[in-house]
Amino acid sequence: MREGGLMADSANEERLVHELQRELERELDRPLDDAELQRIKELVRAQLEAELRAKQRRSEREKEQEEYFVRFSLNVCLQHLVLAIGVILLTITGLPIKFHDSAWAEFIFRHIWSLEINRIIHRVGASLLMFVTVWHIGWLMTREGRRELRELLPRVKDLWDFIANVKFMLGLSSERPKFGRYSYSEKFEYWALVWGTAVMVPSGLMLWFHRIALAYLPKYIFDVALQAHSGEALLAILALITWHMYHAHLNPEVFPMNMTIFTGKISKKRMIEEHPLEYEQIMRERAEAERP
Repeated sequence: MREGGLMADSANEERLVHELQRELERELDRPLDDAELQRIKELVRAQLEAELRAKQRRSEREKEQEEYFVRFSLNVCLQHLVLAIGVILLTITGLPIKFHDSAWAEFIFRHIWSLEINRIIHRVGASLLMFVTVWHIGWLMTREGRRELRELLPRVKDLWDFIANVKFMLGLSSERPKFGRYSYSEKFEYWALVWGTAVMVPSGLMLWFHRIALAYLPKYIFDVALQAHSGEALLAILALITWHMYHAHLNPEVFPMNMTIFTGKISKKRMIEEHPLEYEQIMRERAEAERP
């Protein structure tokens, strides 16, 4: 794109130089010498550069003036930040434990950090996950939390939206489904996190305090917890690498990162494209509020 823009600028500059050259030669009734022609080129180049700078300034002002909507409160953004840190710590320390007999895990334990350090970091990540879980449950009891939970509940419309989106992506339909505050994919990701946490936290606590668990529970329950923790952890990591990584980072609309969950704000353009039903509702509420 940049190369094409440079070629277009060069062609435009050459065209303007030729036009000015012909006009001046007609007025002077003589051909221009090399010095005069060079002067014309410099003037045209300076004019084009000035116009380009002015265009960039206008674009920057328009970007600054673009309307933004508050999508997430500071509370939600902080919850996500703590969750992200915890999950990253759990991932980078959990995989070497699961695949402890592999060469790369052995390399980590020998040359990067010891198994004991790995366990400590893993438990720090687990503590962050449990902390944010309690925080989130408390937040769900607030007015904001209850409102968000109602929006996240699965509905029949989500099934029809899924079918319509598949048709759109396969080229069987020219119309993309309209989403409200949360699309079916966002709801799926949230409830997958809820399910994963419900499995990981109890099973992780049993593994962490294994002496207490084995003192009061049958051995087979401990074995089930071990397999459930390991399997669910791997499933969660794969979901992060594929599903979440694409929607939050690799999607061309937000690449390299969707900053909404960190800033709490979303642009009007993205709001209209990604959550048109919510945008229409906000506009109706604004119109009603402004009505005398």
